[in-house]
Amino acid sequence: MRLTHATIATSIASLSPLADDDREPLRLIARNPAIWTHWPRDMAEAKWDDNFDWMLQEQIAERWLFHTVRDGMGAVLGQTCYLAIRPEHRGVEIGGTWYCPSVQGTRVNPACKLIMLAHAFACGAQRVELKTHALNARSRAAMLKMGATFEGIHRRHMLLHDGSWRDTAWYSVLAEEWPSVKAGLLARLD
Repeated sequence: MRLTHATIATSIASLSPLADDDREPLRLIARNPAIWTHWPRDMAEAKWDDNFDWMLQEQIAERWLFHTVRDGMGAVLGQTCYLAIRPEHRGVEIGGTWYCPSVQGTRVNPACKLIMLAHAFACGAQRVELKTHALNARSRAAMLKMGATFEGIHRRHMLLHDGSWRDTAWYSVLAEEWPSVKAGLLARLD
């Protein structure tokens, strides 16, 4: 498996590799603290540049492949990425996803997941993981709605920046499940 950025565009959303030019448009969205309620990193506005620089460094090292999400007119809507890339095991995680509140719960996330999953499986992935804070009901519902399989809760999986623990809910889509998941996502986008 050789995973690359998913640079596919649809009428609903397009994805492009995170670039320094995205720093300011994403900063404007990231100022909304409600986005970060269940986020593992401290994304306070004062730390934006440090966090953004970290993202660029992770991308250069190919540990994470960050994507800037735009609408059909090119306006920046948020971010999503590939992480936990395991070519030797043909697995990857889709995560680090956040959007401006105005597009949360719309067709943007299903469109992005369709693009990201299709690309991962086309690159040879056999397993795509998705995970979120166990308390993040919105993300958990979205993962189930897209057809991912709930695998369980990893207790005290991550120590958060505020000193609390994150229990993490794990989901996955396997290669043989992808046709069914794809059909469901396409139906939601029609």
